[in-house]
Amino acid sequence: MSGGAGTRGRYTPAVSRRNRFSVIRDPVHGDVYLSHEEIRVLDTPEMQRLRGIKQLGTAFLAYPGAVHTRFDHSIGTLQMTQRMIEAINMNFELDPRGCLSIGEAEARVIRMASLVHDITHIPFGHNIEDQTGLFHRHDSAYRFELMFSSSTGVGGVLADLGLTKDVLNTLLGSTEGAASDVPPYWHQITSDTISADILDYLQRDAYFTGLRLGVDPRVTNYFRVDRQSGNLYIDVAKRELLREDILSEIVRLLEARYYFSERVYYHHAKVAAGALVARAVDLAVRHDLIVEADCYPCTDESLLALLERRVEDPGRAPAEVRERIKALVHRFRERRLLKRACVFPRYENEEVQEELVERFFTPGRHEERVAAEERLRDLVRFSTGRDVEVLFYCPAARMQLKEAQTHVRWPGSDVVRPLSEVAERVPRLADLERSYRNLWKFYIFVDAADPLVAQRVQELAIEEFPGATNVYRADFAGS
Repeated sequence: MSGGAGTRGRYTPAVSRRNRFSVIRDPVHGDVYLSHEEIRVLDTPEMQRLRGIKQLGTAFLAYPGAVHTRFDHSIGTLQMTQRMIEAINMNFELDPRGCLSIGEAEARVIRMASLVHDITHIPFGHNIEDQTGLFHRHDSAYRFELMFSSSTGVGGVLADLGLTKDVLNTLLGSTEGAASDVPPYWHQITSDTISADILDYLQRDAYFTGLRLGVDPRVTNYFRVDRQSGNLYIDVAKRELLREDILSEIVRLLEARYYFSERVYYHHAKVAAGALVARAVDLAVRHDLIVEADCYPCTDESLLALLERRVEDPGRAPAEVRERIKALVHRFRERRLLKRACVFPRYENEEVQEELVERFFTPGRHEERVAAEERLRDLVRFSTGRDVEVLFYCPAARMQLKEAQTHVRWPGSDVVRPLSEVAERVPRLADLERSYRNLWKFYIFVDAADPLVAQRVQELAIEEFPGATNVYRADFAGS
């Protein structure tokens, strides 16, 4: 039985005609069929490493069930990719006007790209890469090219299959200048605002956190590929009338992402725990205990173990630095998280948000943030005689918000365009984006157990940022 519309909901790869496929039972999607080429990639050390990297990083410290991994998610993304391919082909059969179908050769590349799309993630990567700016981002050309080089197991398999170039270009998309090499929809199926990636992780995160969320799988049924532009799109028009039900499903999916951002992805305990690990790695890098490449083969546990081993060598760094790193790792392992001293949310700090982001998040400004943290730490030491860790957490202004770039065909138009371009006709989208941006918070964390020391940190921090408004009113006496 071959792929395409005829096997909708139960894909068996084309090579299964020779019984060359395997089945994996997934707790979210049920049976997932993989070709033997995909199994070869799945069995490489680089893919198996993902079993040791939690999908939600430190969220398990707030949601104990959230221990699912990027390995699980990779298989789930492959399954959602196939469902999208089947929908595209079914819709082409029903009405081929202005559309494209996806053949087996294309599906082979797209499926493989979806399987390996997270392979460059390092432990606690969003904290280390996105918040501290220490390393190259996991989705950069630099990282993918290293991963798919001839020196890696997965690189060797992809080269043997003749897929390296197409998979690389599919993953990078137009952001890395590869748009001329592969059609846009190859990249969009895995990485668009509404894509196989988000369709899997929302369901998976809900399942393992225990939060109630319904993602209606029918949203995948309306995907098409525009022949003229090569863009993946959702058809929200029928007989030139707006399909409110389809539009509503799209918005509900984006609302679900906001819901998880609010409850899980930016939960203050998750943020504080990630900041602990990021600070430990930051100190280790600045004092030459580790380098970026040391993190590439690590799992969550092996990165912590690496830090613990390196600080035991007295010749590698000053004793004070080694003790700080050791203490940070121990705090993380024992869930003794840093406390909030100040919280500066966007909704009270719109005028200074840009300045804070420029100073403490912009790539290349890492040293300035470290200097400000150390300055505040010195002031606390001078005024209280106590030596404490002071950490800033400053996300990007847009955090990790993806604009509604998924393309749609709107009634009365023959051209597909990003949903964001018709946002004025969908008030819920504008409300959602505004709410998402208001999730932004600039935190100052401190490890002080003494409430008087913590209070002093707050006072000094407020003096450090005179134009910003702190809304956190901790009962230090009762903490």
